[in-house]
Amino acid sequence: MKRRIHFGSVLVYSLVWYLCSCSAFYLPGLAPVSFCEEDQGGEDCQTVIQLFVNRLDSVESVLPYEYDVFDFCKDAKEKRPSENLGQVLFGERIESSPYKFNFKQNVKCKAVCKKDYKKGDQDDVTKLDFLKMGMQLNYQHHWIIDNMPVTWCYDVEDGQKYCNPGFPIGCLVTADGRAKDACVINSEFNKKNTFYVFNHVDIKITFHSGASEGWRGARLVAATLEPKSIKNTDENNPTCEGGSPMEVPGEFDNDVSIIYTYSVTFEQNDDIKWASRWDYILVSMPHTNIQWFSIMNSLVIVLFLSGMVAMIMLRTLHKDIARYNQVDQEDAQEESGWKQVHGDVFRPPRKGMLLSVFLGQGTQIFIMTFITLFLACLGFLSPANRGALMTCAVVLWVLLGTPAGYVSARLYKTFGGEKWKTNVLLTALLCPGIVFADFFLMNLILWVEGSSAAIPFGTLVAILALWFGISVPLTFVGAYFGFKKAAIEQPVRTNQIPRQIPEQSFFTKPIPGIVMGGILPFGCIFIQLFFILNSIWSHQMYYMFGFLFLVFIILLITCSEATILLCYFHLCAEDYHWWWRSFLTSGFTAVYLFIYAVHYFFSKLQIIGAASTILYFGYTMIMVLIFFLFTGTIGFFACFWFVNKIYSVVKVD
Repeated sequence: MKRRIHFGSVLVYSLVWYLCSCSAFYLPGLAPVSFCEEDQGGEDCQTVIQLFVNRLDSVESVLPYEYDVFDFCKDAKEKRPSENLGQVLFGERIESSPYKFNFKQNVKCKAVCKKDYKKGDQDDVTKLDFLKMGMQLNYQHHWIIDNMPVTWCYDVEDGQKYCNPGFPIGCLVTADGRAKDACVINSEFNKKNTFYVFNHVDIKITFHSGASEGWRGARLVAATLEPKSIKNTDENNPTCEGGSPMEVPGEFDNDVSIIYTYSVTFEQNDDIKWASRWDYILVSMPHTNIQWFSIMNSLVIVLFLSGMVAMIMLRTLHKDIARYNQVDQEDAQEESGWKQVHGDVFRPPRKGMLLSVFLGQGTQIFIMTFITLFLACLGFLSPANRGALMTCAVVLWVLLGTPAGYVSARLYKTFGGEKWKTNVLLTALLCPGIVFADFFLMNLILWVEGSSAAIPFGTLVAILALWFGISVPLTFVGAYFGFKKAAIEQPVRTNQIPRQIPEQSFFTKPIPGIVMGGILPFGCIFIQLFFILNSIWSHQMYYMFGFLFLVFIILLITCSEATILLCYFHLCAEDYHWWWRSFLTSGFTAVYLFIYAVHYFFSKLQIIGAASTILYFGYTMIMVLIFFLFTGTIGFFACFWFVNKIYSVVKVD
């Protein structure tokens, strides 16, 4: 089956996002659709509601699968909606389904299809085994009506209601009589070593009438369902009330027939506006209070660091400068302090080529992240705009090759480097190459496992074309201008003979300083990180981009201030090797991120299987590398500004 991706839509989206054209109220593809009854339809009013199905996923496996793989009812005239780049990279596989409803026509127990599994047929055995695997690992359906998820709402503790944007295929009662996952909702699910298929759904569609608003038709504002397991024997006259549940024995001893049915009812509710129709899903996720706690926690850390930096700047540093600039220089020369290393502080670092490459890539990632989160705050990248977040990030990264090349080249020239061709090639290829190699290896595993998250070969070629056809040339353009500019002028001259560094205390040695430097930035983000990991691996919806953008700004401030503090302490100890240390101090936050990801894997996830484990840690390593470059770059430039500032105001003989 062909998977199509419309690059025209990607370019249109990128132009809209990049230029930030906010004059239109509705985003592309997100304008409301009006529905009318069958005898009132027209070009501006649809009469048939199409239900689409997305990939199925599980919290116990990283491997998502397409709807068709589980042998569910298929649409005879299947038409697959066009997928944007972000949807393909996230493995979303949206297909049409045989579930189609006429607006405002209630349906009671209608059969969709019948699936027969013969005991001696090897093909049927394979299909049924795969369906059992899906129930055992708690794979979830994800259905879509009018671009919003069909939710399964149920009561949770403290009288709250949780609306899950998915519902399970079925459930399992194990051989020891333990009801697993969704089997606890029905006391009839009690046979040992038995699977129960949810083959019936009661769907309720809520709409907002346009009569009171002055427009024609109605708009859908909610779609909920309740899954049930009901055994039917007659496909032409199914009964969906009472009866015994649809059992699939653990041992395939007899033929099995599963009849899939549905009921649908329509309900009018003019209190819910179309613009706020996602609220009932998002409000049911009790995250807001925790998010505010996260923000307050981060702000306390920032205030503490800001106070420390202010104290250094306004008191200690001011006294240092006044003392160093006094008329009687002899006494000052005898003292130790950061002025004593003025002749070595701008000595080019070792491995300056690699540092400049990392800083160029980090700049590219920083600008990409800032613009993406800013657009997300404006609502352009909401959950309703599927795949938009990843599409935006990839397109921006491709278009931001110029600043990466410029920063890398300018700093490499400042370090006294002359191998400009090597610098440009490494900037364009090193870090993206590592990410692509990791991504390709993970994709091979997905291909072998037959997962829907496997990227089609054509899309991989398209990504390579974007990389080598747009990003690499733009990196060369940026590097050209970077090398053309003069090297950054340093405020003090560098001595020809390096100064000997005195014996350092434990806390001013490189490794302890770097390890300590990442603690405070990580403390600002670890709560937010929990929700991000939940959205990636536990399939929860992430929508609080305002919180995330605020935490992003706090992270920038914290990385900068923590690095400046440690840099000042090291210079006071007459250790002038600050170039790499400033990058690694804040970059070490990524190591804490990896440790937290390992903790999250063992404490929060129920992932089983070697393939899923390899995929989890493979994708985590990509996240860690990107975060390392991003935070390291922030710390370096903050320290670079600080060092230039303090040595530009001190008098040097």
